[in-house]
Amino acid sequence: MQIERLPVRTDNYIFVLCDAASGSAAVVDPAEAQSVLRCLQARELKLVAIFITHHHHDHIGGNLELLASFPHATVYAGAEDRDRVPGQSVFLHGGDRVEFAGRAGEVLFVPGHTRAHIAYYFPPSTPSEPGELFVGDTIFAGGCGRLSEGTPAQMLASLQQLRSLPDATRVWCAHEYTLKNLCFALTVDGENPILQQRFADVQRARTRGEATVPSVLGIERRTNPFLRWDEPALQAAMQTKDPIRVFARLRGRRDLF
Repeated sequence: MQIERLPVRTDNYIFVLCDAASGSAAVVDPAEAQSVLRCLQARELKLVAIFITHHHHDHIGGNLELLASFPHATVYAGAEDRDRVPGQSVFLHGGDRVEFAGRAGEVLFVPGHTRAHIAYYFPPSTPSEPGELFVGDTIFAGGCGRLSEGTPAQMLASLQQLRSLPDATRVWCAHEYTLKNLCFALTVDGENPILQQRFADVQRARTRGEATVPSVLGIERRTNPFLRWDEPALQAAMQTKDPIRVFARLRGRRDLF
């Protein structure tokens, strides 16, 4: 399974999963259709699945146009997003599985950004490969999503679930927010040398116009303040050891940053 990253809109990414052996493709969170259709045409692939993480328009905007070209494609989304995702035909719960390119993906229920948010995790197919995690707007490189419909407790539980995956897991988040997220991270975890180095690396990458997605979960665990609520430095900065309060105060500061 190969993954194509398509930049669209101002800062969105769409991910096209390609299986050359079968001539099929799946797409994750198609904000719009035309870039996906061009990718499929260039690779001579047939779209068979649309994997949606949540109902926001910049994740579902291309659904109907893609279905017009590929009417037999299956649209997967969370069960609690019923009536909010155009064309949805499969209603997923945490613990369900999806199949593509001979690989089984695990569905993770990760409410917080929205009440129905899910993620898709494809474990490694061989020991030398990373797992692939499609997180929508739950984790960003260096950050996490706003609480549009969920609570701090829900988001913390969702992040805990994702944080427990293997360090080598590639994190395919849906927006290029990394540089600003790391600018914020330095205000609350500025003595972290790994974070300092990551910030410098990301600055150089963005100056060259390079994408910072996918990230790697092990790097997120060491530099993303929203995955570090149990670190003494973050607890001291937020003036509490209570995990939910640490997270809530971090999120509140980031909202105003």
